[in-house]
Amino acid sequence: MDRHATAVWQGTLKEGKGSLDTQSGALKSVAYSFKGRFEDESGKSGTNPEELLAAAHAGCFAMQLSHFLAENGTPAQKLDAKAVVTLVPGTGITGSALTVVGTVPGIDAAKFKELADKAKAGCPVSKALGAINVSLEAKLG
Repeated sequence: MDRHATAVWQGTLKEGKGSLDTQSGALKSVAYSFKGRFEDESGKSGTNPEELLAAAHAGCFAMQLSHFLAENGTPAQKLDAKAVVTLVPGTGITGSALTVVGTVPGIDAAKFKELADKAKAGCPVSKALGAINVSLEAKLG
């Protein structure tokens, strides 16, 4: 299975601007810029590669954990997963911190944590991020 996205960039790094499109159409001409990547942490200047990576990581992890919970006979009612990707200018992306709060009837906190750890390790995006630190905080809510 292949998926694709397209980036168009015009101009220099600092003064230029770009737009992103995805195969699914979920992103269509979404703006991104130097300011949105390195200066404006509010997110109001458009998206950036790190935000997109965080969305991919959180989504992949939640799906993987959902699978493991169902296999365990304790399907989740809800998983609220978040990934915070850290970019250090001049160094690069240094980490992705996953957090998840699960509403999972019939499971105890220890088993939930065990399956969340397994999902963190098994999620394809986590595997692709093998060059950086991936952390996890998991709890029932």
